[in-house]
Amino acid sequence: MEAKKVAFYTLGCKLNFSETSTIARGFSQEGFDRVDFSQKADIYVINTCSVTENADKKFKTIVKQAQKANPNAFVAAIGCYAQLKPEELADVGGVDLVLGATEKFKITDYLNDLSKNDFGEVHSCEIEEADFYVGSYSIGDRTRAFLKVQDGCDYKCTYCTIPLARGISRSDSLENVLKNAKEIAEQDIKEIVLTGVNIGDYGKGEFGNKKHEHTFFELVKALDEVPGIERLRISSIEPNLLKNETIEFVASSRTFVPHFHIPLQSGSNEILAKMKRRYKRELYVDRVAKIKSVMPDACIGVDVIVGFPGETEEHFLETYHFLNDLDISYLHVFTYSERDNTEAVDMQGVVDQKVRAKRSKMLRGLSAKKRRAFYESQVGTEHTVLFEGENKQGYIHGFTENYLKVKLHWNPALVNTLHRVKLTGIAEDGLLKIEFAEQAKEAV
Repeated sequence: MEAKKVAFYTLGCKLNFSETSTIARGFSQEGFDRVDFSQKADIYVINTCSVTENADKKFKTIVKQAQKANPNAFVAAIGCYAQLKPEELADVGGVDLVLGATEKFKITDYLNDLSKNDFGEVHSCEIEEADFYVGSYSIGDRTRAFLKVQDGCDYKCTYCTIPLARGISRSDSLENVLKNAKEIAEQDIKEIVLTGVNIGDYGKGEFGNKKHEHTFFELVKALDEVPGIERLRISSIEPNLLKNETIEFVASSRTFVPHFHIPLQSGSNEILAKMKRRYKRELYVDRVAKIKSVMPDACIGVDVIVGFPGETEEHFLETYHFLNDLDISYLHVFTYSERDNTEAVDMQGVVDQKVRAKRSKMLRGLSAKKRRAFYESQVGTEHTVLFEGENKQGYIHGFTENYLKVKLHWNPALVNTLHRVKLTGIAEDGLLKIEFAEQAKEAV
């Protein structure tokens, strides 16, 4: 009998990608063949996100895409949006199954009957029940893997639905993280990106056990010793959880790269307090200064939200000037969007959508300026580049340790290899031009 075909589509963050990958391996073990989402499949699994309005709208588009490829296919929705608004997803035409936070890892148990349902069937736990941990990692792009080390969040930021979608903060055991890292290394993957909802909170055990078995710093030190991994990258980490000991260790580490992504959200202490963030802007200045003092070439990315309720023009300009004066490398700009069941949705001082859009555009312009200045500061320096696997219009791209994107005429021999290069200038598209350093004609 021919094996059933399954296809996956992932919306949202690196954590979702790592979980999709793990769920897909579960399907393979059950005898399913994985195909691309654009191809005809028997089952389409959509891993949803609820962070922005657009993610909600995008879901409906992806369901239509699946139906176009195979009108009789079984469509399952999993992930954050599936936990927060299961009934809403179940009402979307074509959706047969909706699984919440705890059920998604057991999806194959729900697939005894693949006939289309008249209505989406919902299996969604109360989020308090999401108190166990499922380790995951993604493998697909051969040059990089996302390794999940932590899930859930105990923070109560007033704009955020993640604690409602993913439950309490809990972590993988150090032993299991290291086992997964070794498995990744054995597959000739050169770079691992650590991911989670709030990875700096790593160490909280399962079942609501708040005792830290190991700290994030201990995790970082242990991963640095795993043989076969060339690079480790910390994804996003809260400024109040990024300690000096971690920064100093990364600066002298064998594998950790000088790249940090640190959410700020606002440069105004007044707005930070309304958001219930756990730091003031002064701490953020201190974190950036500490990183740059020990790693002058480090890349620092920043998350920022514009248009939060009560954000006046003065508050926004305070954020703009704060970021302009900081030695950072790029911004991820989010336009505030109202989310049900959050504190912020009931706050006074709603910012007009046009004003939100204008502020977002201003910060994206600042981000482009910051990135360009960072790239220019690196011209003439030497770095190690890890080349990616895709031929994009005759070019191969790669990233330096400090997250500078470079380009070179396509050469398949370079895929998934590390080379020492000199950055020689900036191309018209803003990427860096390179030449191989004399001593590095061979892959390092």
